[in-house]
Amino acid sequence: MRFTARFAATALLVTCASGGARAQTFRTTDTVMRRIWQLGMEQSEAERLAQVLMDSIGPRLSGTAGYTSATEWLERTYRGWGVTVRRERYGTWRGWRQGAVHMELIAPRVQSLEVELLAWSPGTGGRPVEGDVVTVPDLADAAAAVQWLRTVRGKFVMISPPEIMCRAPQELERWARPATVSRISAERQDLLRQWQARQRAFAAPAGSPPGTGGIARRLDSAGVAGIVTTLWSGGWGVNKIFSAAAERVPTVDLSCEDYGLVYRLASRNQGPRLRLTADAQGTAAEVPMVNVVGELRGAELPNEYVVLMAHLDSWHGATGATDNGTGTITMLEAMRILREAYPRPRRTILVAHWGGEEQGALGSQSFAEDHPEVIAGLQAAFNQDNGTWRADTLEAQGFALAGANLARWVSQLPAELSDHLRLVVPGPQVNAGSDHTSFICRGAPAFRLQSAYPEYRQYTWHTNRDTYDKIVIEDLRNNATLAAMLAYAASEDPQQVPRDQSVLPSRPNGQPRVWPRCGPPPRSFARPGP
Repeated sequence: MRFTARFAATALLVTCASGGARAQTFRTTDTVMRRIWQLGMEQSEAERLAQVLMDSIGPRLSGTAGYTSATEWLERTYRGWGVTVRRERYGTWRGWRQGAVHMELIAPRVQSLEVELLAWSPGTGGRPVEGDVVTVPDLADAAAAVQWLRTVRGKFVMISPPEIMCRAPQELERWARPATVSRISAERQDLLRQWQARQRAFAAPAGSPPGTGGIARRLDSAGVAGIVTTLWSGGWGVNKIFSAAAERVPTVDLSCEDYGLVYRLASRNQGPRLRLTADAQGTAAEVPMVNVVGELRGAELPNEYVVLMAHLDSWHGATGATDNGTGTITMLEAMRILREAYPRPRRTILVAHWGGEEQGALGSQSFAEDHPEVIAGLQAAFNQDNGTWRADTLEAQGFALAGANLARWVSQLPAELSDHLRLVVPGPQVNAGSDHTSFICRGAPAFRLQSAYPEYRQYTWHTNRDTYDKIVIEDLRNNATLAAMLAYAASEDPQQVPRDQSVLPSRPNGQPRVWPRCGPPPRSFARPGP
């Protein structure tokens, strides 16, 4: 931890352990803190709310009915609790509907494959499509690519490099010989270089119209039966789900194992043939996109704000449980707790469920641009967007003098919530990649409630394994209670959080780091890139 001397005494309080599993250890006689604990840890609604969002509503891809259903559910839920709530439209996105998707290997033998349709991909028109399978060969130049494109009509084309082995890297490193690990790593790098060279043959010639380059778009125009990809997460049998670049032919993502199977058959001329049935359809018009914003109006300082936030949208391969259903439920439940325990806050408390985070934090960027009064009056914002585990790090995100406020707030928490919480001031760098950056780039103090990352990145993040069963309910209760207590402490703090930003350390290559810069967010659908 990086503290100045004047924070040391408070930091000592923050890191004291609770002494095992005894009853909650309060460090304050504050009745609101005790009521928040009771509501959040003993009378939690988190499990019930999470099951509805993930199982009943399901995936919440931008532009789909699932996202709209989630916003309507949030609005009804807040109104039922007596929380003022509104849906704020910030733009439009590409409409899309997906039904069932099936893919089978039908030659040289029959096997069902683990498949996902990439976001906004067209389907097969309600009928099965069959075709032989080819891989991308070595191509000398763009002219050779044009010649090859004339041979792929009606075929499925595999455009990703295959994995050498679909074992989780940590298992391989633990059990295999070092020479085996080195061989697989070297072969993987060689394959990647080969595929990067093949991709270069499909670059658009100079002077071409925008959006005409890239292998997926070239195949889209070549009349292929479908495009087959894989982007392995490094875990068992899961695949990462992103957006399709092709607009006329379906693009699917196979699991690491199944992609390797089909690729080996195709590259060794063993006659693989696939059948795909994909029920999906884009809408002609773009659909409205909204943020859901709830509010407890401040009684003394209504023009100063504490914001609890998480993104509501998800990818569609699973139900978005840890990205970012857990964050959504954390903030939803925190607001329920605050409504009962702290209905007349000193400062205004907002809860924001953002849309379009997966497309570049569009919802939070738009809100920050549309609400300069919130940016100007922001006391603190707390964002949660990284999986199910309990929040274990609270970084000052480079706000050099924010440590005194943060330490005061954390020192009021029961030991059961703070003994595992590491406070980092001012932080080594801005922890970007989520919606808090939309505030930080405007100089407004926004912090991230960070959880452990490795397993999240490997198994659930943007994969078809991101489902309700991955949620650790005890940690979800912990995080919701923590968020509510931090919001209460920040609202009551007599001192505003200073906005001084520290000098960021240089990158390992010596290049300077810079604070995130705000740009005007796009307000309407832009065609996804390859």
